[in-house]
Amino acid sequence: MKNLKQKGLSAFIWDFMGKLANQGSSFIITIFLARLLEPGDFGLVAIVMVVVGISQVFTDVGLSGALIQRKNVSLTHYSSVFYFNLSIATLLALLTYVAAHPIAKFYNNERLIPLIEVISILFIINALSSVQRTRLRRQLNNALISKVEFISSIFSGAIGVLLALNGAGVWSLMAQIIVGSAFNTCAFFIYSGWRPQFLFSFTALADLWAFGFRMFFVSLLNAITERIDFLIIGKLLSPETLGFFQRAKSLRMLLIKYTSQSLMSVLFPVLSLIQDDLPRFQNVILKSLNSMCFIVFLLVGGFYLSAEGMILFLYTDKWAASIPYLEMLLISATAYPINAVLVNVLSSRGNSKLFLRMALIKKTIFFSSLYVAFQWGLMGYLYALIVLSIVNTYISIYFVSYEIQIKKWTLWKPILTQIGTTLISVVCALSFANYVMVTSLNKFLLTNTTFVVLFLAQNILLKTTGYIHILDEVKTILKKKKLLS
Repeated sequence: MKNLKQKGLSAFIWDFMGKLANQGSSFIITIFLARLLEPGDFGLVAIVMVVVGISQVFTDVGLSGALIQRKNVSLTHYSSVFYFNLSIATLLALLTYVAAHPIAKFYNNERLIPLIEVISILFIINALSSVQRTRLRRQLNNALISKVEFISSIFSGAIGVLLALNGAGVWSLMAQIIVGSAFNTCAFFIYSGWRPQFLFSFTALADLWAFGFRMFFVSLLNAITERIDFLIIGKLLSPETLGFFQRAKSLRMLLIKYTSQSLMSVLFPVLSLIQDDLPRFQNVILKSLNSMCFIVFLLVGGFYLSAEGMILFLYTDKWAASIPYLEMLLISATAYPINAVLVNVLSSRGNSKLFLRMALIKKTIFFSSLYVAFQWGLMGYLYALIVLSIVNTYISIYFVSYEIQIKKWTLWKPILTQIGTTLISVVCALSFANYVMVTSLNKFLLTNTTFVVLFLAQNILLKTTGYIHILDEVKTILKKKKLLS
């Protein structure tokens, strides 16, 4: 158990630090690109990446997740998945290339045609390294993944900025995406320590299919729900409005990546290893949920208070229309990392039937409310997302409490506690800042400092499990550093 905990913690730290470095470099590069390019350029790329993002799910049909979840995996399993992924990716690349004209006609924008034709190659590029990345995740070798992605981010970003400076416009964003993916694929192919062998078996694919297909279907639903707003906004509104929304959603994704993705990349393989030990499984889930709630609401509060100043300072006044979109998206974003922890319970225990049932209920509610939400425009949709985030959390807790035999209140308690501490801290910070006559910069610093102090103070007074667990982990890391030095 100690070995697994240390390995999991090390993987989490590497993944988190890698994402921090990767996103930090990407964030800086995006600032340059946002200042050099127009919102409409980002809107066009958002439409293109919606098509790719949804289609990309079909290159794998959930087999990568099945490779991680399955206890015994052979070389035949890996090679069979590799060739299957590559075949589907090639087919999707051809279909996307052919579909360029109909898609451009649907959006009444011929500028999309060459963009879609060029981006179609992305399917093949990504498929060439999907199994290598999966094996590294299964082995909790997040150190290599983080290093590759960081270097890729710097290299592709530099090319994007260089092209933007030379007037390449929207093509600078396209080049950044393709070069980044190509670099990742080459690096993973070289350094992962695995090469596809001349082995292929439909039986091996069938071994993974029962779990993988249900996971694929859920991934497809997630891909559609995460991107359908781009499709609708791109059709109903202008590319500029979509660009503003895309910029706000990208900043929201920073929050999600810093809070959930690092933990999820480690939590799934770790939980898969202990899926048959229920008491240990319950303990890991409760610690993860409490820690996630503490981190998520601390960051959400800080981001929310910083939204206006951050956009105006980083991207200039031409992106001011993104501010209200970002504020609304941040509120609904709190549910994403929490739900990510909860849904890992079902996927890691191999209960893909229950996982699929839960996903179908969530997506049915989402799609049924989508039409109503957009009757009140883009802001109506954003308000609906907040309501849906609460509903989704309730559904996740209902299914998870049944699966691992934990009382619902035990799962709700850390969430409601941190909601309360965040609301009190945000309201007090804003009220205090409004009574103090200071410059914009000092007001920004004062507001955020007040929020952090109040948030931490309440967690200390309430002795929340998330705060105590994170404090213990930090002390453990510092103690190890002292011993090593």
